[in-house]
Amino acid sequence: MDFKDWRKARDKPNTDPEPPRDNKFHGRRYRDYIEEQIAEARERGEFDNLPGFGKPLRFDNDDFYAGDRALAYGLLKSHGFAPAEIELAKEIRTGSERAEAKLERLRQRGRALRARRFPPSANEKRAYNASVEKTAVEYEQTMRELNRKILTLNLTTPVAMHRPLFEVEKLVRRFRESCPLFG
Repeated sequence: MDFKDWRKARDKPNTDPEPPRDNKFHGRRYRDYIEEQIAEARERGEFDNLPGFGKPLRFDNDDFYAGDRALAYGLLKSHGFAPAEIELAKEIRTGSERAEAKLERLRQRGRALRARRFPPSANEKRAYNASVEKTAVEYEQTMRELNRKILTLNLTTPVAMHRPLFEVEKLVRRFRESCPLFG
């Protein structure tokens, strides 16, 4: 390679002919060029009979979307755990399901007492009324605690994972309406 003095280059016009550029992308975007290459390969059949063709993809290695948390998520997953926000969402869901199941058992007990041929005794009525009152208080406390957890979840997760708060007063009122007390 010859040395060219850059100071003298301005004085003389460049007489060296530039080699012609072979620009495959001239007038096109790079993405269009790639899509064209993929279409040609598809036409030639280069994507036929690839290993795993028609089978679902397995993402055992989730590093590609976890970013800087990939190592931590990998450790949690390998030991049967999930990230804190997923565990919290699961805890909220199971707490809600458990509370609703408890209410349903009490509703069934009330329907069973009312459906009997002979009326319930005074002790049965008193026990049922007490359990309705106790369950209503516990249900309200449980739902308020779940609301605190939902607030924590909503503060720590992306919008897509946000959950609406439970309307505690409305839920307790519905429960009391569905389990009327014996008089």
